[in-house]
Amino acid sequence: MAGPTQSLTAWILGKRPPAESFQTLTLFSVEHGSSLALQRISKKSTSATLDLFDEAELMLETAGAGTAAFVKETRIRTRLTEIGKSYENLRLASGFAQLVARNPIGEESRSLVYELLRQAFTAFAYSTRPDVVYLKSLYRFCRDEGYPLKQAWAPSLATSDRTALAAILNQPVAEQTADPKLVARLHRGLEDYLRRETEILLD
Repeated sequence: MAGPTQSLTAWILGKRPPAESFQTLTLFSVEHGSSLALQRISKKSTSATLDLFDEAELMLETAGAGTAAFVKETRIRTRLTEIGKSYENLRLASGFAQLVARNPIGEESRSLVYELLRQAFTAFAYSTRPDVVYLKSLYRFCRDEGYPLKQAWAPSLATSDRTALAAILNQPVAEQTADPKLVARLHRGLEDYLRRETEILLD
């Protein structure tokens, strides 16, 4: 007997290789945060096969509490295949998707994270500076989760790095000229701070 159904819009944050006739997807929606869903892979299926970084309207059928839902119908809203054209863009976009997927997001923050995913994935699709996109996205994600990066982490940086960080955060990605080595140093420093001082799960 079919279970109850629910309609929602979600980003695809993860996609495991198909097992038998199903692929397992990690979704992010405003309603549930991160959750799992199974999509049948079949030539007879009328639903579009979902891919990583898709935004889609979904009809889900739930079997019971604590179990993955089944994708019954899909309509793709956004497909960012351009991300896959660059290894580095794909690597960092996947890393950011996994970061969001592994951290529980409170109900009050989910709409902010949903919009952040839209902006981050779009930037990863079209930017030649995925390192900057990742740093800006990580900073904003942690800031919006309530961590005082501006008050606690940034002041610990050398003056030149603090000035560079402010420029990176405030300038559009298309205008970024920061040295990649500097961006990498700021990225490492931020992750070190997050591991030491916060509950953000990076790995």
